[in-house]
Amino acid sequence: MKSLGLLEITGVTAATTALDIMCKTADVEFVTWERKLGGRLVTIIVQGEVAAVRQAVEAAAANGIKKPVNYTVIARPHEEVVRLVELSASRMKPKATAKAAAPEKGES
Repeated sequence: MKSLGLLEITGVTAATTALDIMCKTADVEFVTWERKLGGRLVTIIVQGEVAAVRQAVEAAAANGIKKPVNYTVIARPHEEVVRLVELSASRMKPKATAKAAAPEKGES
Protein backbone atom coordinates (compact mmCIF):
# COMPACT_ATOMS: atom_id res chain seq x y z
CA MET A 1 0.00 0.00 0.00
CA LYS A 2 1.26 3.43 -0.86
CA SER A 3 1.43 6.33 1.53
CA LEU A 4 0.82 10.00 0.80
CA GLY A 5 3.09 12.90 1.61
CA LEU A 6 1.65 16.41 1.73
CA LEU A 7 3.68 19.58 1.95
CA GLU A 8 2.03 22.99 2.11
CA ILE A 9 4.19 25.99 1.31
CA THR A 10 3.80 29.59 0.20
CA GLY A 11 4.55 30.34 -3.44
CA VAL A 12 4.66 28.33 -6.64
CA THR A 13 8.44 28.68 -6.95
CA ALA A 14 9.02 27.35 -3.44
CA ALA A 15 6.55 24.52 -4.12
CA THR A 16 8.31 23.56 -7.34
CA THR A 17 11.66 23.56 -5.57
CA ALA A 18 10.23 21.42 -2.76
CA LEU A 19 8.84 18.93 -5.29
CA ASP A 20 12.23 18.76 -7.00
CA ILE A 21 13.90 18.02 -3.67
CA MET A 22 11.34 15.33 -2.83
CA CYS A 23 11.69 13.54 -6.18
CA LYS A 24 15.49 13.65 -6.07
CA THR A 25 15.72 12.52 -2.44
CA ALA A 26 13.64 9.35 -2.50
CA ASP A 27 11.61 7.05 -4.72
CA VAL A 28 8.37 9.04 -4.68
CA GLU A 29 5.91 9.94 -7.40
CA PHE A 30 4.22 13.30 -7.86
CA VAL A 31 0.45 12.90 -7.64
CA THR A 32 -1.07 16.38 -7.74
CA TRP A 33 -0.96 19.86 -6.33
CA GLU A 34 -3.54 22.33 -5.09
CA ARG A 35 -3.14 26.10 -5.33
CA LYS A 36 -5.10 28.41 -3.07
CA LEU A 37 -5.14 32.17 -2.67
CA GLY A 38 -4.01 32.70 -6.26
CA GLY A 39 -1.03 30.39 -5.90
CA ARG A 40 0.23 31.99 -2.72
CA LEU A 41 -0.44 28.75 -0.83
CA VAL A 42 0.44 25.49 -2.58
CA THR A 43 0.02 21.92 -1.38
CA ILE A 44 2.14 19.27 -3.10
CA ILE A 45 1.14 15.61 -2.83
CA VAL A 46 3.50 12.71 -3.51
CA GLN A 47 3.09 8.97 -3.04
CA GLY A 48 5.31 5.96 -2.44
CA GLU A 49 6.41 3.60 0.27
CA VAL A 50 6.11 5.05 3.78
CA ALA A 51 9.86 5.36 4.44
CA ALA A 52 10.55 6.97 1.07
CA VAL A 53 7.70 9.45 1.43
CA ARG A 54 8.79 10.37 4.96
CA GLN A 55 12.38 10.89 3.80
CA ALA A 56 11.29 13.01 0.83
CA VAL A 57 8.92 15.23 2.80
CA GLU A 58 11.40 15.79 5.62
CA ALA A 59 14.18 16.64 3.14
CA ALA A 60 11.99 19.19 1.37
CA ALA A 61 10.91 20.71 4.70
CA ALA A 62 14.52 21.04 5.86
CA ASN A 63 16.20 22.09 2.60
CA GLY A 64 13.62 24.08 0.64
CA ILE A 65 13.95 27.76 -0.16
CA LYS A 66 11.10 28.50 2.27
CA LYS A 67 9.93 26.89 5.45
CA PRO A 68 6.71 24.94 4.81
CA VAL A 69 3.47 26.05 6.42
CA ASN A 70 2.77 22.41 7.27
CA TYR A 71 3.60 18.89 6.15
CA THR A 72 2.59 15.34 6.95
CA VAL A 73 2.85 11.72 5.84
CA ILE A 74 -0.25 9.55 5.78
CA ALA A 75 0.55 5.85 5.86
CA ARG A 76 -2.21 3.63 4.47
CA PRO A 77 -4.62 6.49 3.71
CA HIS A 78 -8.34 5.82 4.06
CA GLU A 79 -10.19 5.19 0.79
CA GLU A 80 -11.98 8.54 1.11
CA VAL A 81 -8.66 10.37 1.34
CA VAL A 82 -7.45 8.46 -1.72
CA ARG A 83 -10.64 9.43 -3.54
CA LEU A 84 -10.12 13.10 -2.68
CA VAL A 85 -6.53 13.01 -3.97
CA GLU A 86 -7.60 11.20 -7.16
CA LEU A 87 -10.25 13.87 -7.75
CA SER A 88 -7.60 16.57 -7.44
CA ALA A 89 -5.27 14.69 -9.77
CA SER A 90 -8.02 14.20 -12.36
CA ARG A 91 -8.36 17.98 -12.71
CA MET A 92 -4.75 18.15 -13.91
CA LYS A 93 -5.33 15.87 -16.91
CA PRO A 94 -5.82 17.71 -20.18
CA LYS A 95 -9.33 17.54 -21.61
CA ALA A 96 -7.91 16.68 -25.04
CA THR A 97 -6.76 13.33 -23.65
CA ALA A 98 -10.34 12.35 -22.85
CA LYS A 99 -11.49 13.35 -26.33
CA ALA A 100 -8.67 11.42 -27.98
CA ALA A 101 -9.60 8.27 -26.05
CA ALA A 102 -13.25 8.42 -27.17
CA PRO A 103 -13.99 6.86 -30.56
CA GLU A 104 -15.30 9.14 -33.28
CA LYS A 105 -18.85 8.71 -34.53
CA GLY A 106 -19.03 5.92 -37.05
CA GLU A 107 -15.86 4.21 -35.74
CA SER A 108 -16.03 0.78 -34.15
